[in-house]
Amino acid sequence: MAGSTPRRTAQTTWCGSRVLPRTAPPAYRHARPSSAPLAVDPVQASSPIQKAPPQRGGATAPPAPRDPARAGTSTRSGVVEEVGSDVRGVQVGDHVVLGPSYCGKCTFCRSGEPMYCENGFAELFGCRRPDGTTAFSKDGEMVGSHFFGQSSFATYANVSENSVIVVDKDAPLELLGPLGCGLNTGAGAVLNEMRPEPGTSIVVFGSGAVGFAALMAAAAVSCSTIIGVDIHDSRLELARELGATHTINSSTQDLHAELEKITGGRSVNYALDTTAISSVVRDAADALGTRGVLVAVGAAAPGEEVSFEVGSSLTKGWTFKTVIEGSAVPQVFIPRLIDLWKQGKFPFEKLVKTYSLEDINTGFEDSASGAVIKPVVAY
Repeated sequence: MAGSTPRRTAQTTWCGSRVLPRTAPPAYRHARPSSAPLAVDPVQASSPIQKAPPQRGGATAPPAPRDPARAGTSTRSGVVEEVGSDVRGVQVGDHVVLGPSYCGKCTFCRSGEPMYCENGFAELFGCRRPDGTTAFSKDGEMVGSHFFGQSSFATYANVSENSVIVVDKDAPLELLGPLGCGLNTGAGAVLNEMRPEPGTSIVVFGSGAVGFAALMAAAAVSCSTIIGVDIHDSRLELARELGATHTINSSTQDLHAELEKITGGRSVNYALDTTAISSVVRDAADALGTRGVLVAVGAAAPGEEVSFEVGSSLTKGWTFKTVIEGSAVPQVFIPRLIDLWKQGKFPFEKLVKTYSLEDINTGFEDSASGAVIKPVVAY
């Protein structure tokens, strides 16, 4: 899985209708056995279509999947090179971040809730355009090339207009790619769903990119007690640097005794689970005080269940909700995160390490080992 063209100094982007020059076939990746490392292969670009915009160069942020060799990428940043004739919100030369795609036509999309798009599964995981075609091919065969509406492990990408977020040109593109998924999810869960008041308390379970984004967001809105929970001391040290006022290593400390000590017996106002581990979700629920809110963003396997105590907790009037991609409208929310970063209130650059395309496997290895929170491949 992976591909390459001659190295370019330009940043990467997706947007518009054109894909890339015929003289420079796009880098791309195709399926390989899960045990095989990523490889760089050239593929052929199809003709542009009306609505899809392409991007060039830039930075791609690999996720930390259970099976890196089979996983896709969901975030990228770059520069628009061409737009389709029906595209209205993007222009050639725009600096953009790519986020999740959505149809833009269903009830939820038109109600300002695009992350709950009724056609979301096909938009994100169909790996084809609505007409069944793909942007790229290899040796005459179609290559699934629209994962998350973009498929951006490539030097060029032809993407859905709804995946594109235009950003200020003074923001560093090599840093922005991770905003399109995990950071959007963690920060959005706090800022869009919880909306904590200044002076309130929050506990975040899991210190990965999503959890760190939540901690930074909580600090940005002046939560007074911000608790990071993880099982790795190195992650907890970084959590304090990013805004946590307290940390708990749940593998060596009594979680609930520590929470009671930190909150003075009042429990917390808000809890966020990023782990998708049912026992941790239960711990998060038990940590809540009266009128507390628990948000779960971790992607549990279908059929996974969690039990809650609903007898004595009934009088607490607490809330549990699941949240996708921070319940964001990416075209609105991601520029706001960049504004917070410019003000020093969302220092996500501390999570990022950049790799060349040739070192993409090293980036995956460092992500899997926990040595790096957000590896970014820069073209």
